[in-house]
Amino acid sequence: MTKRKLDATVLRVTPLYEGFLKVRRYEIEAERHEGGRRRLTWEVMERGHAVAVLGYDPERDAVVLVNEIRPGVLAAGEYPYTDNLVAGAMGEGESPLEAAVREMREETGLELRDPVLVHPGAYVSSGGTSEKIVIVFGIVDTAAAGGVHGNPDENEDILTVVLPAPEFIDRVRRAEITDLKTLVAGYWLAEYRSRLASSRLA
Repeated sequence: MTKRKLDATVLRVTPLYEGFLKVRRYEIEAERHEGGRRRLTWEVMERGHAVAVLGYDPERDAVVLVNEIRPGVLAAGEYPYTDNLVAGAMGEGESPLEAAVREMREETGLELRDPVLVHPGAYVSSGGTSEKIVIVFGIVDTAAAGGVHGNPDENEDILTVVLPAPEFIDRVRRAEITDLKTLVAGYWLAEYRSRLASSRLA
């Protein structure tokens, strides 16, 4: 059976807060699955779209992550210094690949080579925010990786973390990685490494 395409219309948008994050109230008229229409009101957080970057060193079979304070994790009552992918907002007119190269340089001091799209953009939490995150994979040289980096204009204090790829994947599978974009990238890397190993044996 073909699923029927439903209609939804934005009737009114009311700004509630304007800052680094923007919160707006949407009044929506939406079609029901079983027929008829309904009106609903929903608050949505908006801040544009972002890119997350999985930097991989094939010579050392290692990945580059970053460790910094995550206020949302602190607000949830958990230890807020977590290991995540390099990530940041895409500038106006900036492509995801350009943003990935810039963010890797800003947050780790490393050059990202041969960047490719892993995913063109998935919603972070579509019930509450319009933000999508693009996932990009690229090659880095971790020989001199380390130290603290970040954009001083954005008050960033970011520690570079280099992990052997098997350790990273094990942490993902043990649910020790709690950042969703990093989790998705970890499962993708596990499949990518399996394909690499198969092609080398062929």
